[in-house]
Amino acid sequence: MAITLVNPSGLAKIDAYRQVSIASGSKLVFVAGQVAWDAEGVDVGPGDLAAQVEQCYVNVATALAAAGGSFDDVAKLNVHVVDWTPDKMPLLMEGITRAAARLGVTPVPPATLLGVAALDVPEHLVEVEATAVLD
Repeated sequence: MAITLVNPSGLAKIDAYRQVSIASGSKLVFVAGQVAWDAEGVDVGPGDLAAQVEQCYVNVATALAAAGGSFDDVAKLNVHVVDWTPDKMPLLMEGITRAAARLGVTPVPPATLLGVAALDVPEHLVEVEATAVLD
């Protein structure tokens, strides 16, 4: 595995992700922001943040598999949520939990959560992009 995830002493321990990703691999994979489209381009979970988050994570996993990787290779995630407010956190975490169960992984790489005004189409509530490092 090319990625080691750690929570260094001296930094707050966050259960949802690790603070630091140490990459030792040689192949960088940049996954474009994934929205809640299925393989046919049909919107998944209209109006349902948790369902859309789940689909975004599944799409990231699909993209990583095409590159020969998995969530174990993710060095960093960026999550963009439309009209973010802290009360949306339970729905965000529900979607991540459902995706983790569906994929059989525990996605805890360092992540940045960004509130945005809008995404590519009004139906999309979230977009997830990933950077991975493979051996």
